[in-house]
Amino acid sequence: MSESATKANTQSVEAINGVTYAYRVIGESGRGRPPLLMLNHFRGNLDTWDPLLIDALAKETEVVLVDLSGVGGSTGTVSRSVEAMTRDAIDFLDALGLTEIDVLGYSIGGMVAQDLVLLRPHQVRRLVLAATGPRGGGQGMHGWIFDIRRLCLKDDNGAEELLKIFFAPTETSRQSGMKFLGRISGRTDGHDQPNGMEVAKAQYDAVVEWGIPDTGKLARLAGICQATLVANGDCDAMIPAINSHILGEHLPNARVRIYPDAGHGFLFQWAEDFAALVNAFLG
Repeated sequence: MSESATKANTQSVEAINGVTYAYRVIGESGRGRPPLLMLNHFRGNLDTWDPLLIDALAKETEVVLVDLSGVGGSTGTVSRSVEAMTRDAIDFLDALGLTEIDVLGYSIGGMVAQDLVLLRPHQVRRLVLAATGPRGGGQGMHGWIFDIRRLCLKDDNGAEELLKIFFAPTETSRQSGMKFLGRISGRTDGHDQPNGMEVAKAQYDAVVEWGIPDTGKLARLAGICQATLVANGDCDAMIPAINSHILGEHLPNARVRIYPDAGHGFLFQWAEDFAALVNAFLG
């Protein structure tokens, strides 16, 4: 068991596809529920998860964080489609021998999570979709609005850019954002490798493809029969909260929670509250 997310050692495992994946495990197994695989946001790596959120989740479940191919400390090439990223995640799971999991997918990770459940329905027990939307049937998801796209595709995002991307333009949300930025700076050694523009460009291609309007693809969601928790902030400028409601309407067994005064990073602004909701849902 790792004491906290900021102290967890980075481990590695080689998969059948030849990729060596960097990953971390926080919390203990053997609590009557499977491990929680967490799939990260656009340009995210192991260090960009909020330690407050991860540690709160790890009090009740074993949490597995991973860099997919070409991301952070993992080898290989960054996938340019959500489908390829999903095959990537499956190879990682098989390498670790994880036959049953819960999944929390955040942003682009939530897109991967949807495909993962559809391709491995027998392997996923419960699903959490955070700040994400459905393939083809979302609103405002075919790329991003100009301001968000410009910020996300900058070579180096500083504090102000991250606040604009992840938090609402209110004083309370921005103050929460500053606290979050302080928390993710808490690791003193064993940092993950930063992601450059090659990651950003490939992942953006995947996001754009996923968002191409095709409402017929909403029918795919009928295949996700697992209990699903869908959540977002009410001021998400990257993936508008209406997409959470669309998911809730088309998933057979879903509940939706929208957090007030929060943006794309609602799960960092409301870290303890969201962790308690997720733990109760997984329990």
